[in-house]
Amino acid sequence: MNIFETAKTAEGLSNHEIAKLLERSLEGRELKNVLIIPPDFTRFHSNAGYITQVYYRLLTQRGVGVDIMPALGTHVPVSEPQWKTMFGDIPYSKMIVHNWRTDAVKLGEVPADVVAEISGGLWKDPVSVEVNRRIMDEKYDLIISPGQVVPHEVIGMANHAKNLFVGVGGSDMINKSHMIGAVCGMEEAMGRDHTPVRRLFDYALEKYMQSRPILWVLTVNTAPGGNILSHGLFIGEGRECLTEAVKLAQEKNIDYVERGIKKCVVYLEPSEFTSTWLGNKSVYRTRMAMADGGELIVLAPGVHQFGEDKAVDGLIRKYGYRGRLHTLEVFNSPEAEDLRSNMGAAAHLIHGSSDGRFSITYCVKEISRAEVEGVGFKAASYDEMAAKYDPEKLRYGYNTVDGEEIYFIPNPALGLWINKEKFNA
Repeated sequence: MNIFETAKTAEGLSNHEIAKLLERSLEGRELKNVLIIPPDFTRFHSNAGYITQVYYRLLTQRGVGVDIMPALGTHVPVSEPQWKTMFGDIPYSKMIVHNWRTDAVKLGEVPADVVAEISGGLWKDPVSVEVNRRIMDEKYDLIISPGQVVPHEVIGMANHAKNLFVGVGGSDMINKSHMIGAVCGMEEAMGRDHTPVRRLFDYALEKYMQSRPILWVLTVNTAPGGNILSHGLFIGEGRECLTEAVKLAQEKNIDYVERGIKKCVVYLEPSEFTSTWLGNKSVYRTRMAMADGGELIVLAPGVHQFGEDKAVDGLIRKYGYRGRLHTLEVFNSPEAEDLRSNMGAAAHLIHGSSDGRFSITYCVKEISRAEVEGVGFKAASYDEMAAKYDPEKLRYGYNTVDGEEIYFIPNPALGLWINKEKFNA
């Protein structure tokens, strides 16, 4: 079976319409065990939580065994309150936690010559193809991978094979793919389809995963006022569903500004953004819209750490967000073995910097000013800045505060902002 179905609407599909399409995707399948790999809570607005609930109900009613393994990547596991919010009444005990350092098996590798070709010669080492061992367990008659296609700083447009090779992938693939994206330049990737990292994943999928029964269930969403609108649902077993989803995401999730933004204020919802590892979406997604010499103010009331685990947190504190060239220089120095052994962190340091082109001010409650400044950002009091730039009062887009024009973004995870004057699709 090699289906491809799509539904698109400007207003957003209703839950009933989505459920009917999901039910149709199971027609004609004789199933005993199914593995669902939804994104984690950091991708709450993907609507994958609802999609997972529908599949879980449909399958368990048929007596099918269902396991759910969130695509954590390097993130912390989904907490029980987050699980309830995202996955409803599915028992928390159904969650399988992926450990990117220990749970992956190597299937082969993307050869050095292929990596060199897709990276334009900027990366010449082979890359191991690694996925969680359960992906290869033949007891599963079907692997369902739901998630949102949305602009992404490493791969250009998130989801599809990324959900496997990063979401439930292993250390070599995660680390090297992120470094390849970083050295090739995120401005050349974000919002585009056939980027170096996407080509890396396409190669790995075609070469090593053709025997696995994977059903992609891709959404294209917006979330005005926090309300999820699924403008497109793309279901299929090949790449065509991704190709079509990318086209719609480019229409729905890229906001072009007429000129570079001089002052941008971004709000990070505290339940979604608890670290700069996650919160730096405020940097990734706006840097193509920021004017030289501009200021990015990040209102981050829930950010209480830098990395998602102690090891990465320590690396961020040690090396800081100090620009692409500086980080690459340090990365290649003899004393940075700890950074080379965690390339994903090195890539993150590159992505989280403005390269000195504009300033970044983090406004937090639970990290000291000295700590914030120690990793290369400016620091300000959250309470003071939120009083001036009140996220409850600002509207999305341009506002005037004390006679000054600012651009307000209530959730940077849902889009990509680009200065129209400087973008060639």
